[in-house]
Amino acid sequence: MQAIKDRFNFLFSSTKGLILVAIAMIGLETALFGMLSGPMAEFGVRDVVVRALKMDLVQAEREGRIIILYHSIAMAIIAIETYMVTSLLKMREFYKTAVRALVTVGYLLAMIFGMGFAYWGHNWAFHGLYITGLSLIFFAGVLLTIALWPWNKEYYQPDNAYSRTKKGVDLERMAFFATALTTVISALFGAVPGSYFGNGFETFLAENIIRYPHKTVMEYSVIGHLHIMLALIGIMLTLIIGRWLNFKGIWHKIAMPLMILGTIVLNLGVWGVVTPLEPIAHMIIYVGATPSMLAALFLLIWSWGKLMREGTAHLEKPSFGQNISALTRDPLKFGPTWQMLFMNFTTSGIGIFMAVKLDEIFRVWPAREERIELTGHWHVLSAIIATIILLYYGDIIGLKGRVRRWYGWGILLLSDLAFASVTIFEMKRLFISEAEQQPLVNLLMYLMDFGLAMLLLLLAIVMVWRLVDLFKPKGRWAEEVDHELAAEVSK
Repeated sequence: MQAIKDRFNFLFSSTKGLILVAIAMIGLETALFGMLSGPMAEFGVRDVVVRALKMDLVQAEREGRIIILYHSIAMAIIAIETYMVTSLLKMREFYKTAVRALVTVGYLLAMIFGMGFAYWGHNWAFHGLYITGLSLIFFAGVLLTIALWPWNKEYYQPDNAYSRTKKGVDLERMAFFATALTTVISALFGAVPGSYFGNGFETFLAENIIRYPHKTVMEYSVIGHLHIMLALIGIMLTLIIGRWLNFKGIWHKIAMPLMILGTIVLNLGVWGVVTPLEPIAHMIIYVGATPSMLAALFLLIWSWGKLMREGTAHLEKPSFGQNISALTRDPLKFGPTWQMLFMNFTTSGIGIFMAVKLDEIFRVWPAREERIELTGHWHVLSAIIATIILLYYGDIIGLKGRVRRWYGWGILLLSDLAFASVTIFEMKRLFISEAEQQPLVNLLMYLMDFGLAMLLLLLAIVMVWRLVDLFKPKGRWAEEVDHELAAEVSK
């Protein structure tokens, strides 16, 4: 009994255990429901899975199922970021414990019962538990926002190497606070339309109504919710990575005010979509996105400079090759900021280009092509966020040596191969005609499927390793618990 209790405490009390459970749940859900995708349907896998698991799939309800699937995964990602924030920033023990408990119960309820409702018949008790899970996560967000209040003197920043006001208010903590607060508010953008389901408002996928000449306030609200929540998850992860790497110095002092400004203006632009400001809302969004992206760029500049300096400290005048070798020596420290840079070529830059040339280029294309671009854009951004989380997780569990390099480079190379293939597929109409596209499309599909399949296989290997370790009396899990307890005592 004590052995079970010890393992339960590791999985649901420690930061590493909580993150492990959430990653495992996301991995299982992605692997299982990925079997229902288009490529798997072509191979006949989809039909086998549906029959074996006795899923109840009505084609007319496809949009509703996909929305619940997306929300289930997103809630687990939010839970992971919440665990990271509560472990990296000082806060009262009550808030830390309450927030973790609420978000854990919340995402598990949303994921288990939401998917049960969507794919195995419509048991409305399951739907009620799904909504309960979402509500608990919302309340956890409210408590986290309170816990992050930056004007509490207990959390003032005494070190001038970090961004702070003259009175000592920690601007990095203020950025975390602004992100948490706007996330809670922006969650309502989805909750309000969701409350109208069955009362004249029907489920839809945002990419399916892009060319409607007129959209309702509810439709604009859902589209705004989709964009801003994904952006805020990315902003929060950028702040987490900066905290983890101990971002400081002049770049930190410039980046934090920009991140706060960008977060606030970006949200104001999205909220403006459902107000009379709608005609200029996108311009406000562009203005808000720019400072946030600059802050991420400054983190990259500082991080890469630090890695090169530390890796060549024994050399008087390191060459360009030696600097690059030092930069890429540790994929888990190099990877997160590289993915942020790579994101500009696969999502951010493509999105800005599409917005600028929307009427001139993209609206001239068949609607299917524009829909492909939008769908790929959102999926790649979400997946890049997931890879950064996996790199962070690999470091905090203490991977070392060859295992650390294989794990880190495996994630980076496999994911970037898939994401680059998706990006070329999205934009193929810029450089190839429909009549000549099939050989290119076939190649891109093979590369995309290979990259994602191998990435999932790598994740599965890690999860099996952790599962086997969990059955050992004195496995790595026990060391991680002891290390975390020691770290808490030393604070």
